[in-house]
This record gives sequence, structure tokens and C-alpha cells, in this order.
Amino acid sequence: MRVAMYYSNSDVRLEEMPEPQIGPGEILMKVHASGICGSDVMEWYRRDRVPLVLGHEVAGEIAQVGEGVADFTIGERVVAAHHVPCGECRYCAAGHHTVCDTLRSTHFHPGGFAEYLRLPRINVERGTFRIPGSLSFEEASFTEPLACVLRSHRLINLKKGSDVLVLGSGISGILHIHLAYHLSGCRVFATDVSEYRLKAAEKFGAEKAIDAKDYSPEKLRELNGGCLADVVVLCTGAPSAIEQGLRSVERGGTVLFFAAAGRDGKIPLGINEIFWRSEVTLTSSYAGSPQDYQDALELIAEGRLNVKDMITHRLPLAQAQEGFRLVTQAGESIKVIIEPQN
Repeated sequence: MRVAMYYSNSDVRLEEMPEPQIGPGEILMKVHASGICGSDVMEWYRRDRVPLVLGHEVAGEIAQVGEGVADFTIGERVVAAHHVPCGECRYCAAGHHTVCDTLRSTHFHPGGFAEYLRLPRINVERGTFRIPGSLSFEEASFTEPLACVLRSHRLINLKKGSDVLVLGSGISGILHIHLAYHLSGCRVFATDVSEYRLKAAEKFGAEKAIDAKDYSPEKLRELNGGCLADVVVLCTGAPSAIEQGLRSVERGGTVLFFAAAGRDGKIPLGINEIFWRSEVTLTSSYAGSPQDYQDALELIAEGRLNVKDMITHRLPLAQAQEGFRLVTQAGESIKVIIEPQN
């Protein structure tokens, strides 16, 4: 089968590898849509493990089922989680499924930028979901990224009508904006360095999108009736954005670290300067639980969120390198979908 083998952001090769062989309890998925995630282009995070096949935002159909698989049949359309929790450990019991040791050790093989992938038994049992009705594969592939955003909003208990600042308007930022505005009725402001993405931020729910070079907490106060943000969402790991975010949170507010920073990223401000006497909460969110996946898929299928219009590029597997270029340059693209069957 064909795969897009990742060596670096500028070196993604169309190669051949054997089609995965499945065992008892496993499923072979024929991949129809696989989104490129911002984490896929974090070279510092990948370089020690290359070459490898990336891609975890997948949707497809079941091509084979292993012995003992009773809940799924050949031909069913599904999305699948690449990481799944055990559901039983102290972390899962406390609602922190995404820091479960099992979740951190599970994956499907070889990755979503391939014609086929193997879903291990635990992924079949805990992380495979039927695509409802006539929902397209490409829309269903948003299940994973949306699940991550849903989880973060739940963890911070995002309240209806909050003032939200989203720094970074790539696909994760756009999903935060769209979800906060349409589902929670929040007043949302956004930043980015790309004019294209600033326009997208306003299209999907931001009241005002500001060039990051021109942004300041004072500008936010001007736009927001003298107040800073109740919730600041960092969808970029740029040091300048982190500092902007920490200076833009209102007393009693929350700063959500959603995106990874660089390998040596640090919080740039002193505790007393920002946090003492302000009751500000700093928190993070990682990945999504099975319930988050289910909730995300239902929201998309019900048409409550418009993910289809977030897709800017659909590329065949042979053009995966172009897809990585688009995401790396972060210019005129929002969501790039690879279609491995084309």
C-alpha cells in the first residue's frame, strides 16, 4: 500500500509498505480522510523517531474485521482514536483520561497518511465510532481535533457569556472560536500574524481579530469595555504570544495552554507580577477522551458546528508534501485534508 513517509517537514515521501495484517479483535480501516494537525509539523517533537507515518485525524470504512469482533462489520464508516485510555486507573477515575498511562502507550498502525491502517483491539473497543448518516468522511475527520477543544472547554468550565481571547487562529484556534461563540455564547477576540487567518477568525465567530504585531492588553480593554479576558486560550507556543496571553487575563480568570511551546518553552513572567492577588488560574488540556470523541462527532453530525467550511485544501496522498508545506507556512490555509484513496 502507499503511505506518506515523514522524514521532516520538507521531506515527506510517497513510499510503499505492506498492508497491515490484523489479528483477533482488530480492524483494518480503509482511510478516506486524514487531517494534518499542527502537532504533525512539530519537527523537534518528531525528529528522534523518523521515518514514520503520521496522521491521527482519521475517517474511513472498515475493510476487514478480526476474529471476535462483534460490534462492527465490513463496510461500516467509522472514525477512530489513535490514543485510548484504560478507563480504570486513578487518572481515569478522576476524569483525567488523557494523562492515563495506557492512553500514552496506545496507537494505531502505521498512521493516517496511508491507504490502510490497523486498529488494535483496545482501539476497537474504546475508541472506534460509527459515522452517523450521510456525514462526509472529511467532516468526520474533524472528530479528533474537535474532541480536544471540547475537552478543554469542559475542563475550564467555560461559562456562557464569558469574554474569551484566542491567541493563534490556525485550525485549533478557529475551532475554539467557533465553539465558544456558537455553543457557549461567548464574546470572542482573536489574534494571528496572518491576514487570511484573521479574516477566518471573524468568519467563524470572533467579534474582532487583531494582528498579533498590533495587539496589546490595552487594545483588548478598548474593545471590551475596559475589561481583559475571562478566558485566554493559547493556540500558539510563540513566546511573545504567551506573554501577551498572561498579561491579558482578567482577575479571577483562566489561561488555557492548549498548544505546545518549543522544546524549551517557559512561562516568561514572574508569579508576583501577574498572579499574586489576582486569583488567576493557569491550566492545560491534552487530547480527548472517548466521551469527548462521541460528543464531537454528534455535534458535527447534527450540523451545530460548521467544520466543512474550515477545509481549505483537499490533497491526494501523493501531494502530502504540499500539505505539510501549507501547514508549516501557516499562510492561506486553515485545515488541510489528505485523501489517501486518491
